[in-house]
Amino acid sequence: MIATAVLPWYQAILMGLLQGVTELFPVSSLGHAVLFPKIFGWDQMAAAQAQPESYFLALLVALHVGTAIGLIAYYRRTWADLFRGLIIQLKLTRTQGIGSLVAVQRPNVDSRYRLLFLLALGTIPVGLVGLVFEHKLRTIFAKPHYAAMFLTLNGVLMLTGELLRRRAANRASRHDLTTLDPTNATVIGSAQTVALFAGISRSGVAMVAGLLRGLSHADAAEFSFLLATPVILLAGVYKIPDLLGPLGDGIRAQALVAAVVSGFAAYFSVKFLAKWFTSHTLWPFGIYCLVAGAACWIYVG
Repeated sequence: MIATAVLPWYQAILMGLLQGVTELFPVSSLGHAVLFPKIFGWDQMAAAQAQPESYFLALLVALHVGTAIGLIAYYRRTWADLFRGLIIQLKLTRTQGIGSLVAVQRPNVDSRYRLLFLLALGTIPVGLVGLVFEHKLRTIFAKPHYAAMFLTLNGVLMLTGELLRRRAANRASRHDLTTLDPTNATVIGSAQTVALFAGISRSGVAMVAGLLRGLSHADAAEFSFLLATPVILLAGVYKIPDLLGPLGDGIRAQALVAAVVSGFAAYFSVKFLAKWFTSHTLWPFGIYCLVAGAACWIYVG
């Protein structure tokens, strides 16, 4: 029998705010979720993180669903357009055959469906790896000293990505979301698998991969946010039994409020970042992760 855990309301609200911001800002939501309780002396939550099964998992489920809803709310028109493209493409299969659903490089493929196909394609690698390894990786590495180490590495990855992009800018083929091909979409999507380690940012590594495949900062950010939406939502929905089962006993009301806070925070975070990356880079976030990760590594080590 799993003991009922008590989650203070202020902790639930702060965790919701933290999740909604750090999931979209390329600084790792899971890394911050692991480090935050340790740094602020939330001993019960910190102890729960170290357990293979605990109420902390149920809280993460709610936070992920809330974040995904915030993302969907912001990109609601985009997703509506993408699915309208799917409907149009399905109608075209009557004359073009079922093969038109995968031959997205054809010039007569609806551009909205094409982007939806690329997003689905990019989601497959992290979905498969997550199903097999997520629980094991979280159990082993979702601890403060590992999170601090990977947060530092996250900063190194982003800064290195910016440097490599700058050096290759004149040689690389440039792309936007209308010319991105399935190979590049798969590479960008596969980069998300690294974010299964607490401290590595899903949006950060996807953006770096996008930049190195020739996308602008704005397009790399948009593709990474759209790519993250089904991953975050499905990860949350898949583990809803954790929230509804014994792990959620005593915290469901707090988790619901945390999810709402996370949703609002995600909405305004992506709204800010979509504008930010039209004229800015990953440098500030890379420097933050490098400094914060090193400081936390010293503190918790």
